Amino acid sequence: MKNVLFVCTGNTCRSPMAEAVLKAKDDRYNVQSAGLFAQTNGKATPQSEQALDKKGYAINHSSQPLEEGLIQWADLVLTMTARHKESVIMHFPEHEAKVYTLKEYALYDKASSWDRLTEAYATMEDKKAVFMQKNKDKYNSQAELEMALYQHLNEEIELIREIERNLPTLDINDPFGGNQSVYDSTLEEIEKHIELLIQKVDNNRG
Repeated sequence: MKNVLFVCTGNTCRSPMAEAVLKAKDDRYNVQSAGLFAQTNGKATPQSEQALDKKGYAINHSSQPLEEGLIQWADLVLTMTARHKESVIMHFPEHEAKVYTLKEYALYDKASSWDRLTEAYATMEDKKAVFMQKNKDKYNSQAELEMALYQHLNEEIELIREIERNLPTLDINDPFGGNQSVYDSTLEEIEKHIELLIQKVDNNRG
C-alpha cells in the first residue's frame, strides 16, 4: 500500500487535515485528498490551516473533486464518514474493496449502519450542493458564502449533532460551521486514528 486517498465532502476541512497529518507522520506513503462536491483549486478553510499550523503541520492545499483517475491511483481510499463511503462505492462500485472510513480501517472494525445519521448527512449534503450551485457567485467573499451556507444548513447541522451525541459513530466529526476549537478537536480526532492506521500497517508488515 503506497497511495492513500482521503475523501470528505468539499475537500476543504477534514480530508486536507488528514492528508497533512499522514504526510508528516509517515513519508512511506503518497497521499492525496479529494471531495465528493469539491471545487477545483480551492483552499483549505482558514480554521483548518490554523489548527494544523498550531501543531506544526505544513499544508499547501488545492482542492479537487473525486474522479475516476484518483480512485484508480489509490491503493486505499479512506473517507471521513460512512455516508462518504457509501457515495464513493455507489459511484465507483468496482473499487469497493479498497474503500473504508478512516475509523473503520484504523480500528479493525466494520462500519455500522446508522439509518438516521446517514439520512441526515444525505439531506445536508444534497441541500449544500443545491445551495452552492445556486449561490456560489452571489457573494463577495468565500467567508460570506460559508456563513450563508451555514445559516442555510443550520437545522440539518443541529440534527446531525444531536444524533451524534446519542449514537456511537465511526465518522470523523464535521467541523464546518464551528469555531476554532471545533476544528482543533477534529484535528485531534484525525491524528488519533491516523496513528492507529500507521500502527496497523506496521503490525501487518511485521
